[in-house]
Amino acid sequence: MSIDNLIKNLRIRRFKAEFFVDRDELFKYIMKETNEDEKIGFGGSKTLDDLGLYEKFIDQGKEVFWHWKAEPNERLEVLKKAQHVDSYFSSTNAITLDGRLVNIDGNANRVASMIFGPKKVFIIAGENKIANDLDSALNRIKTIACPQNARRLERNLPCAVTGQCTDCRSDERMCNVTTIIEGNIPTTDIRICIVGENLGY
Repeated sequence: MSIDNLIKNLRIRRFKAEFFVDRDELFKYIMKETNEDEKIGFGGSKTLDDLGLYEKFIDQGKEVFWHWKAEPNERLEVLKKAQHVDSYFSSTNAITLDGRLVNIDGNANRVASMIFGPKKVFIIAGENKIANDLDSALNRIKTIACPQNARRLERNLPCAVTGQCTDCRSDERMCNVTTIIEGNIPTTDIRICIVGENLGY
């Protein structure tokens, strides 16, 4: 796998793409690319949680909207506020070597905000999110990301037990919306940050 080729392919697709050796390099870039008075939104992401990025922004006094940190009765309002921010942060479930971003969502708030709404979108992915092609990307999501997410949320789903997607019809199903971002969008400034670490799942 060549990170250089991945970055080149992302840029061909008009994304702003950078590789960072580690999280310290990433943090320096993010702090340079966000202003003091920016409002920040977060999508549901174990990667962002692993990085402790929310806490870093809070320590800087920034206003951050993340439903993971909100009280249950406030989550819907926070989800909506996160869509209308200066900078939105998320990860991606998988990224193909030819530069496509592949995601599966339950509520679709994350994928919706990645596509439209915020002025800037920062998509942070560890090397473990890289897949050879579209089929590999979907397979990694259905056998790695979704089952682990189901276990984290203690959902009563087949994939949480077996580690395999059965295309269930459960009321607790989290695989409701699948998106493939093929290229940068004229109305959204998408920055893709690949980090030389294993982050999230």
